[in-house]
Amino acid sequence: MNLLLDTHAFLWFVADDARLSFDARTAIESPKNQKWVSVASCWEISIKTGLGKLTLSDPVEEFLPREISANHFSLLPIQLAHATFVSGMPNHHRDPFDRLLISQVMLESFEMVSCDAAFDAYGIERIW
Repeated sequence: MNLLLDTHAFLWFVADDARLSFDARTAIESPKNQKWVSVASCWEISIKTGLGKLTLSDPVEEFLPREISANHFSLLPIQLAHATFVSGMPNHHRDPFDRLLISQVMLESFEMVSCDAAFDAYGIERIW
């Protein structure tokens, strides 16, 4: 199955953070699953590091490509359809990055790896 990792799930997985649930870690580590990181998450991480709200082990321009490659994740680009689909979505979730991730999951028929239960209101499959 295709899994899109929410930003925190990606960061917690690469940091081996205990906040990542057992089910999420198992799904990410399964060789049966294709794991994806959205360009939207990379953008969010870049913004947060630039604002000083997130500290990484290395500069973001080194950290992201290294961790995506080392963990055999695929990078999901933002397509115009992903961006425009957001306009018709209900406002169950107000965070613009999360709304874009939800749009990608819905349009690509992926499952989301996230602790954010607000995603459930969109009827998507969420692993946590």
